[in-house]
Amino acid sequence: MSLDAGPAGNYYDKYRTRNPIARWLMQGFLSGFDRLSSSIPPGPVLEVGCGEGELSMRLAARGHRVRGCDVSADVIDEARGRARSAGLAVEFWQCDIQDLTEHDAAPLVICCEVLEHLRDPQAGLERLALLARPWLIVSVPREPLWRAMNMARGKYLGQLGNTPGHLNHWGRRAFLSQVGERFDIVKTASPVPWTMALCKVK
Repeated sequence: MSLDAGPAGNYYDKYRTRNPIARWLMQGFLSGFDRLSSSIPPGPVLEVGCGEGELSMRLAARGHRVRGCDVSADVIDEARGRARSAGLAVEFWQCDIQDLTEHDAAPLVICCEVLEHLRDPQAGLERLALLARPWLIVSVPREPLWRAMNMARGKYLGQLGNTPGHLNHWGRRAFLSQVGERFDIVKTASPVPWTMALCKVK
């Protein structure tokens, strides 16, 4: 992640949770992601902050040639194992967002659930603009709904529902406005409780 990322939040494998409500929410997230990504023809993809690699594998299964990076060595090991088990050829490697260069650029860049962790999200968007040639799919938690839902389930009450490691908080309009300074926003999705956008570099 970094670009001076804050402290990492609690690791939680949201894609394999057994909680029925969380599973329903994640299905909405994945459906929104599929709607936005389906308009991009198969080709090279870079996922920044790939986590366990679920989105990378989703795209690889549809014929994209995917590379994914994450700052965590442990989560990269997990992503590699999942890709092997699924029989998918995805390249995963440990890398900080600030160490990515134009040599890592791809026709489609994915950056989901990363910008909320950065001390300088604008610098993160600038780096993504360098990498996207020209497409970007980006998502962040939608506030204050995200924190309200955390509190409703009794989590992080002392932090007013803020997930550990989340340094930035956007409502839908504010986030799209910030992204729109550097990208043309082509399509959006609002799966509860996220804001997601398909963007094109200006």
